[in-house]
Amino acid sequence: MPWRNETIEKPRRDFSSDLGVFCSVRLTIYLLILLAVTSIIGTVVLQNGSPQKYVDLYGQGIYNLIQVFDIDDMYHAWWFLLLLLLLCINITVCSIERLSLKWKTIFPDQVRFNVNRFLKSKSKQRLETAMPPQPLTEVCDRWLAKQVGPVIRQTENDTVYLYAENGRWTRLGVYVVHASVLLLLAGALIGAVFGFKASVRIDEGDQTGRVFESKTRAPIDLDFIIRCNEFEVSFYDSGAPEEFRSSLTIIEDGQESLTTDIRVNHPLRYKGINIFLSSYGTATPDQVGMRMVDNTTGSEVSREIRIGETVDLPDGAGQFTLQGFLPHFEFQGRDLGETFFGLVTLAGETGFQIGMPMRFPTFDKMRKGRFVFVAEDFEKRYYPGFRSPGILASGMYTPGSF
Repeated sequence: MPWRNETIEKPRRDFSSDLGVFCSVRLTIYLLILLAVTSIIGTVVLQNGSPQKYVDLYGQGIYNLIQVFDIDDMYHAWWFLLLLLLLCINITVCSIERLSLKWKTIFPDQVRFNVNRFLKSKSKQRLETAMPPQPLTEVCDRWLAKQVGPVIRQTENDTVYLYAENGRWTRLGVYVVHASVLLLLAGALIGAVFGFKASVRIDEGDQTGRVFESKTRAPIDLDFIIRCNEFEVSFYDSGAPEEFRSSLTIIEDGQESLTTDIRVNHPLRYKGINIFLSSYGTATPDQVGMRMVDNTTGSEVSREIRIGETVDLPDGAGQFTLQGFLPHFEFQGRDLGETFFGLVTLAGETGFQIGMPMRFPTFDKMRKGRFVFVAEDFEKRYYPGFRSPGILASGMYTPGSF
């Protein structure tokens, strides 16, 4: 039996079949819908709150479900990051799978003109002229070359066809869009895995090189120090805040590296770390104007008392110590606002603490004690709060931001 030389061709591997479902545009749509729905959930559900806050808002059962799926920190949850990763893979595979054919269309070895496709096209117009065919062909050729580009001349059955085109490269625009989306998604993944979100309060004149992680409140030491030189807040006539502004100085290796003003939505970016001005509050005052009334004699004493200062009560009746200040004081489920606290120690008795809300000067009368203490006036100062909603630097998400 004679032998025959046969060449066995190996079957070509199909890129789309190798990666299967990742080449599907339908998968892209499903992933985008899932990301949109979960993003809505992350917007509606409180993020990075305290356990008690979740229980108060949603109940213990819903809070347990929130913990299971990490919905309280959804944008760092493993399943949300997995959705982003799958979308990155899906966009990359779809782009590569279609790039070969698209590239041959944009950069062909030889440009060909399909006469039949032109004749069947609806976007055409017929013109009649008395000019002879040869001169007319030359005129049209020069006009097309000037207005569009190189002209292909093709003759069939005594008919001359002229073809010119430009802008083939614009078909690559979709890949520029895909690359931009991939850049954003990659930044989100890198920021979520390697970055951090933190917050810190810095009073005027104070400085710190330590911030606190938003969810766990774990301390994070920075490579530099932030000093708050000045903080200003302006208000509308209604009392609502109009604008915050803070002057910050960055100190590195003992030297002042940068001084600048920041406002809400106008952060300071330094070495890949973003410093956002996010909130304000009433700072603890140095002193307060106090009025002490003796109910037995009707006498009153007014004076300035500093935080931590102890003063004697009239007639050797005891002592009063101004202990501190809270911008918000809850009493029986109601916020009484700015409140000072003090310790009253009557002669021969154990001391007890009292509260003196600024909005309710008669609050201490409810004790029905011998002395009534009223906080009347103090110089109001505000402190800024800084935080990080994201990690963005030079168009890429980078590790480290607060």
